[in-house]
Amino acid sequence: MHTRISTLSLLLILLLFSQCNPAAEKSTALPKLGNWHVDEKTVDGKVVQDTVYHKIAAFSFTNQDGETITNESVKGKVYVADFFFTTCPTICPIMKKEMLRVYDKFGDNPNFKILSHTIDPTHDTQEELKDYSQKLGIEDAKTWDFLTGDAEKIYEIGQTSYMTTAQEDQASAGGFLHSGAFVLIDQNGHIRGVYDGTKSDQVDQLMKDIPKILGK
Repeated sequence: MHTRISTLSLLLILLLFSQCNPAAEKSTALPKLGNWHVDEKTVDGKVVQDTVYHKIAAFSFTNQDGETITNESVKGKVYVADFFFTTCPTICPIMKKEMLRVYDKFGDNPNFKILSHTIDPTHDTQEELKDYSQKLGIEDAKTWDFLTGDAEKIYEIGQTSYMTTAQEDQASAGGFLHSGAFVLIDQNGHIRGVYDGTKSDQVDQLMKDIPKILGK
C-alpha cells in the first residue's frame, strides 16, 4: 500500500520553505519536489517502507543540431529545463538573457545541461532553433539543447513532469501560454527547485543551488 501527498500543495509548501526559511537557506540539501508516495511491503515478516519520489517521465525530442535527446542524454547529469518559443513577444527574451547567465557559469561542466523546449514546434523547427541558438551565441548543443518535437508531448511533459504551464492559447500574447519557470533537475530525474526565470534574484538563487547537487 502507499500514501499519496498532493503534488501542488507539497510543491508550494516546499518552495516556500526552501526559499523563505532562514534555516533552509543555510542547509546544503535541496528538497525533492512533486508528488511522492511511500510503498510498503513485507519482507521476512517485517514491513519495509520505500519512498518513491516524482521523476521526469521518459521523453524524446530533437535539438538544434538534429540530434535526438532523451532521458539517457541527461542521465547522471544535473540540468535546468524551461519552456519558450522563438517568436515570444513577452517574457522569453528576459528568460533567455537570464539563462545565458546560467550557461556562462556552468556551461563548461560536462555534468551539466540546459534543456529549452519550444512550445511552438510548428514554427520552431530544428533549423529555426539552430538560428535562434546561434544568435544567442550558442555554437553547439554540447551544454544547451533547444528542443522541438510533437506539440502534445511537449505540453504533456511540461505540465505533468516539470509541473509548469506550457500550452497553446490563442488568447495569450503570441498564441501560447507558458510560465517563466526554470526547473532544476538532479542526476536521477528528480525536481530539486523551481525558479522564476524572469527575476535576476531567483536566477541568482538557482546558480547558488546548482552546485549543491552538481558537486565538484
